[in-house]
Formats: sequence, C-alpha cells, structure tokens
Amino acid sequence: MNKLREQTGVILWILVISFGIIWVLQDTGAFDVIGRTGDTIAEVNGEPISYQEYARAVEAQLQAFQQQTGESPTPQLTDLIREQVFNALIEERLREQAMKKLGIRVTDDEVVQMVLGENPHPIIKAYFGDENGNVNRALLQNFIDNPAAREDWIRLEEYLRAERGRQKLEQLLLATVRVSDQEVEEEYRRRTLRADAHYIALRYAEVPDDSVSVSDSDLRRYYNAHREDFKRKRTYLVSYASLPKTPTAEDTAQVLNELNQLKTRFAEAENDSLFLVRYASERPYTDAFFRRDELDEAIGEAVFGHLEPGAVVGPVISGNQAHLIKIRAVRPSNEVVVRARHILLQAPEGDAAARERARQEALALKRQLEQGADFATLAREHSDDPGSANRGGDLGWFGRGRMVEPFEKAAFEAPLGRVVGPVETRFGYHLIQVTGRAQQEVQLADLALPLTPSLATLNRIQERMEDLAYYASESGDFRAEAQRLGLQVQDMRIEEGQQIIPGIGQSRAIQNFLADARKGAVSPVIELDDRFIVLHLVRIEPEGYRSFEEVREELRPRVLLEKKKEIQVARLRRALAQHGFDGLASALGTSVQTITQLSYTQTILPGLGREPRFVGTVFGLQEGQTSDVVAGENAAFVVQLTQLYEPPPLTEAMRNQIRQQLLNQRRQQVLSQWTAALREQAEIKDHRRRFEL
Repeated sequence: MNKLREQTGVILWILVISFGIIWVLQDTGAFDVIGRTGDTIAEVNGEPISYQEYARAVEAQLQAFQQQTGESPTPQLTDLIREQVFNALIEERLREQAMKKLGIRVTDDEVVQMVLGENPHPIIKAYFGDENGNVNRALLQNFIDNPAAREDWIRLEEYLRAERGRQKLEQLLLATVRVSDQEVEEEYRRRTLRADAHYIALRYAEVPDDSVSVSDSDLRRYYNAHREDFKRKRTYLVSYASLPKTPTAEDTAQVLNELNQLKTRFAEAENDSLFLVRYASERPYTDAFFRRDELDEAIGEAVFGHLEPGAVVGPVISGNQAHLIKIRAVRPSNEVVVRARHILLQAPEGDAAARERARQEALALKRQLEQGADFATLAREHSDDPGSANRGGDLGWFGRGRMVEPFEKAAFEAPLGRVVGPVETRFGYHLIQVTGRAQQEVQLADLALPLTPSLATLNRIQERMEDLAYYASESGDFRAEAQRLGLQVQDMRIEEGQQIIPGIGQSRAIQNFLADARKGAVSPVIELDDRFIVLHLVRIEPEGYRSFEEVREELRPRVLLEKKKEIQVARLRRALAQHGFDGLASALGTSVQTITQLSYTQTILPGLGREPRFVGTVFGLQEGQTSDVVAGENAAFVVQLTQLYEPPPLTEAMRNQIRQQLLNQRRQQVLSQWTAALREQAEIKDHRRRFEL
C-alpha cells in the first residue's frame, strides 16, 4: 500500500492525460492503427498552447500505445499521434472558449459527484476500482487524504471539471437534435426496398480507342470547362533518394545463430507457452492444430518433412521472420489436402468455337507431357493463369472448397503424379497434376524472431544518407552526388499541408522542411518507418491552376472517355427510338441482362462496376416502366423495372433501433460540423516548425 501511495501521483497523472486525449480522439480512430518547456507551440484566438502541455499529452499517448500493443510506435506512427494530439488540443481550446461565451460553468458539487457519487467518472473506476468493477472507497479516500498527492488531486479535479464542462456543452448542442417518424420510415424503406429489373447496357470500353480521334482543341475545350479540377495548393517539386532499413546478411545470421543456440533448450522446455513469452516470440502460443495448407510454405516444408512429435525444426526463414518450430503433436486430419499444378487454356463460356480450340490445345499439350515434356516449362509457355504460370503452374496446397467444383473433383481423385484432363470449368480447360497429398495435422510452438537491421546497420545506413545531404548541399548537384553514392533519385509533387504523401505516408518532418525551404535546399536525413530519406527541393509552384501543358496527358483519357460516352449514348438512343425496349437488344446485337433483389445500397453491379445512377434510375420507376437512356460511370443503359418488393411492416423494435442509429449519426454530425465551424472562424497559429516536429 505504501508503494502504491508513493506512485499514485505519477500513474494517475498519466491516466488523466491518456483518458482525456483518448476520449477526444476516440471518434477519429487514433488507435485502429521531449524536452523544452514553456514555449508556445500554437495560438488559438490569441490564447497560447504551451509546448509543455503538448509534449506531456504526446508522451502520455505514446505510453498508452506501448501499453496497449506492447510495442514502441514507429517514426511515422509517432508523427500521426503527434498530429492527432495537436488537433485535439486545438479543438479543446476552441471548446473552452465557446463554453466561456455560452456561460457554461461547473460547480464544485458536480465535481464531487463525479468522484464520490453513485456513478463515478470512468477514470475513478479505472484507477480506484476493485476486482468486481466497483470503486474501492478506502483506496480513493486514502488518495484524497494523502498530503503528498495534493498536486495530483488538483490536476485530477481540473480534468474532471473540464470533462463535465464538455459534457454540458454537448448536451446543449445536441438538445435540438430530433428524428421524426417520417425520417425513420424513409430510412427503413431505403434499407429494405428491393427491385428486379431488366436492362440493356453499352459499355464505353467496348468502343475501340483507335476509332475515336482526340484533337488538341478537344483537350483545350475540356480543360477550360473543367479548370477547377486542376486547381492546386502551393506545390513543391521534389527529388529524393532513400535507403531501406534492410537487415544485412550478418544481421540475419545473428538471428539464426541465436535460434540455433536455443534449439536444445526449446526441445527440453516443459512449458512451451512460457518459453515463447520469455524469448519474445512474434507468434504467440496456440494449442490449435494446422493442416499442411494452413502453414506458410517454408514452414510447412520443414514441419511436414519431419513429422516427429517433440522434434524442433529450423531455423526457417519465412517473410521477414526467422522461425524455430517445435512439433508438439501430430494426428490424422479429417480432411485431405493436396498440392497441385495446372495449365489453363482459357476460353469464354458460350463461345463454342473458342471452347473447342482450347480443348484441342489442351489435348495436344497433354500428349507432349505423356511423351516426357516438362510440366513447369509448358505451364510457363502456354498457361493462361498469370498467377501460377510463372511458378510452373504451381497452385500450392489447398483443401476442399477452394477451387471450382469440376477442378476440385478432378484434383482430389487424381493419382499422385499423373496428369489428368482436360478438365472443363467456366474458365476454360485445365491439365492438372497432383504433386502432393497430406492427411495429417500438427500442433506447433513457433518461436518467431523478426529479421530487422541491427543498430550498427541502421547507423551505417543513416551515415550514408548524411553523406548525401552534406555533399549535395556543398556542391549544389543533388543528382550527381546521389549517383556517386550509388543511390537512385526519384521525383514527386507534394502539396502544402498534404497529410499523406504517396509512397511515403505521413511525415511531419518532410512538411516542416518544405514549409521553410527555398528552391535548391537539401533536407537533413529524415527517418521513416521503413527507410531513411533525403529530399532536394527542385521548384515551388504557387497556389493556382495547373497549366494545360502540365495536365495534357491527364486530359487525353478523360476526353477519350467522354467521346466514347457520347458514341454509346447516341447509339442507344437511336436504337431505343426505332425499336423500343423489346427490340433494343436485337438491334444492338447484345442481350437483355437481369438483376434481382437490387437494393439502394448496392452500387457495384455485375458487369457494370460502380453505377450509383443505375440504382437511382431503377427506384425512380414504376413497375413495368422503362427509363430513358442514362449515361452512367462505365456504360450507357436503359432499364425496365419488372418488380418492386415492398418491405414488410415496420415493427416497433426496428423503429426504435433505426431512430437511435439516426439520432447517433445526427449528433455526431452536429458536433463535427460545430467543431469544424469553430475552427474555420478561429485564428489559429501553428508554431510546430520551431520545434522541428
């Protein structure tokens, strides 16, 4: 108890900060994924936020992340946490200022109730709770009465007062949010209404590119009509070089050596679960059994090549980990799994001539195989399955239910090593050879260690990049210095304030460098999650519109699509006017398609892709009614509604459920919009660049 009392202040203060920031950030999904004091890191309508406050909140979040995951956050995740904490503090200041204007106050009695009342605040329950989830009143009173904890109690009280103020503010903002009966009924209908329809579609992609001409005037006309699409913020043109954080052969050898030294101890260990924990295995202990097809390829080869309970196999490298595996138990499996390879001769369904050609080609290849030809070579040369052809047709291990039925039946009935087929499926014709069969499963303890670069390796990589930064700054020729050091240079465009940089992710350090840099500047070495990077600022383009010449190549496919759209829409309109819906398919040389049980939420349609206008068109018709020609995202189409399925009566339970869901959505929207409006109207000064964050 004395030790607990001594550390109460430190732990509780971390909890206060952690709970506060977590609750502020909980709707942003912050977890689905420090030294100077007294300086101002930001100003909100003239009110400062100190670096000390910011640093304390960031440190609390980093600690919370480490406690939740057992890992330290990566450099870029740390950047993300810093960004979220900064925004949370800005929004907290805006709320505090709004509460003052609205006259929202929190009394001492309200704070007392949050601590000692019948329903204490969650932070009180979290720290002073007992094993039954109740508050340990004795422990709480001990903290209150402890003179050494007075400063921490004051901080806790301030936090609870602010939290209560936030609750009162939200109650005030949300007091007018309502959901009417009509809105509930409309939402229920939107969720449950279904329809069947016939349609005829002409895809834009069916128009050959070489049948459409795109002139320079077409491009300029489109550019002028869509100029807002090419508006840009201040933009930086950057060249950069990077080196990945790749482990060396020595780093990998060190991990393998460590595992080899543990082999005997692992074999003798009586408690495998404890052994994995003790040596920080990346894969936790499980008592599950695994079939051959459920294991990584390298691990499966090692384990099933030595099926002896108690044996330790490895080390085995799989992915970015090295594994030492103890075979705990072996037993018969209820399911047979096979390994097979195939050669696919593809042919579309419904095309009898193409199907027959594919079958004949398959028979010819089979004769070659029977005469001694190499299966892998023929697969690489002739198979139409790109996923397996470059592996000699190998499909790996699989169980039942993974392949289409005719293929599966042939594979599981085929004798080991014999080529069977041609087997017909909807894809075409297959020649199949089963190369392995297993009917056992194993229980494993997998000691997996990451293959990561050592500190010495990271230092060498960073020093090499520091050489680039130094010599490029001295000579002024970034590309030449990178080439001299054997580094590849890449180019990219980064907009001011861009949160996610393609190929890099989020990096506050990059944004800070660009914000203050002049043309020709070279950045210091910046550490990312997977590499070190150095940037060279080539040019700064001011805010405005991208020039026609700059976007010319982007314009061409857009204009081409527009012209194809015009062709297909006009073609469909002429045919509809002349033949009506019943004769439309025949006139166009296509077929009538049917869609059943279409819902409002179904925006991806078979054969059409994403077509939200299709859904809107269907539900805008009466039964038996035919639409006009509609130009969709990927095709022009005409739709005829054949049947509308009215939803069943709305039950009271469903009515209440939908009302609550809509109410929660509206409340979140109101809070989000109110916060956004406060932020837009506020004068916010961001001084993070002073601190190189």
